[in-house]
Amino acid sequence: MAIRVQAEPFDYGAECNAFAAACGGAGAVVTFCGLVRDEDGRLSGMEIEHYPGMTERALAAIEAEARARWSLTEALILHRHGPMQPGEAIMMVATASRHRGEAFAAAEFLMDYLKSRAPFWKKEFGAGGEAWVAARDADEDQLKRW
Repeated sequence: MAIRVQAEPFDYGAECNAFAAACGGAGAVVTFCGLVRDEDGRLSGMEIEHYPGMTERALAAIEAEARARWSLTEALILHRHGPMQPGEAIMMVATASRHRGEAFAAAEFLMDYLKSRAPFWKKEFGAGGEAWVAARDADEDQLKRW
């Protein structure tokens, strides 16, 4: 299990390679990387805030739930905070298991819960000013399948 909350950018390819190399015995590795969306050129930047300590505990609980539901050999949750530009990586999850179905399901579960339940607050900046990003009903609806 690895949970990292950091301000520094990360190299998605390097993270994927390191994760896969550390997953001895796994038959499947699934990764996902979330990027700051350009929003058709309207977004000039985003800032993500969190409460250190509380955030890591919440992510650990989400990861523990995934491990309880699926036979994972390894999992990674990496999430940035601070200012970011369109196109930059915000976060990634990676899961490893003996079989692909469990790795895919666990990765989707982690993504759905990170999107809706992880204690991060996003503020977008653009030509129209700045605004906090509100929760979306569609994201909440995704949780119902779990």
